[in-house]
Amino acid sequence: MARTLEVWSRRLKPPRARGRILPRLWLLSDPDRLPDPRAAASRLPRGQGVLARSVKRGVLRALARLARARGLMLLVGGDGRAALRVRAGLHVPDRRDARGLLPFLLARRAGAPWALLSMAVHGRPALARARRLRPDLGFVSPAFPTASHPGAPALGPLRWGMLAALLPAPAVALGGVGPRTAGRLPLRRVKGLAAIGALRG
Repeated sequence: MARTLEVWSRRLKPPRARGRILPRLWLLSDPDRLPDPRAAASRLPRGQGVLARSVKRGVLRALARLARARGLMLLVGGDGRAALRVRAGLHVPDRRDARGLLPFLLARRAGAPWALLSMAVHGRPALARARRLRPDLGFVSPAFPTASHPGAPALGPLRWGMLAALLPAPAVALGGVGPRTAGRLPLRRVKGLAAIGALRG
């Protein structure tokens, strides 16, 4: 399944930010479904990305070493100081603030090449925040029904495409994204695919 999603990701035009080509394929950790993403991350192709959410400090340090060794881009979910410690990017959640956001933004403004900024985008309210923070990419979700949030309403391809078009940054599709659903997205708007189950192996 992971291989098939990788093939889908190759159809996408890779986005650029801060002079770098950004990943087209993202693995996400999850406190319940994938608390330690290192094994799955070790199977990702070089140049792809990992978004570490709610991982333990020791796991994050080891994941950062793995990412550097394998040429993967690493984002840390919701904790700017942790991102600074491991020299990784920061992912800002949609419905809550990221801890240590200001020190991270200062490092970003000073030109730290690894200080990429991403945001979660679940609806229109996040777009105003994106215009203020000017992230390098946005994870627009949930594109489809997802095991991470059973029963939660999904955007569907049409609403996903509308949000992606309004986002002032490249849009990554997250939520129920797999080999059977990736082709239903408006590919001209999709700059990356993100998953847990489809890349867990």
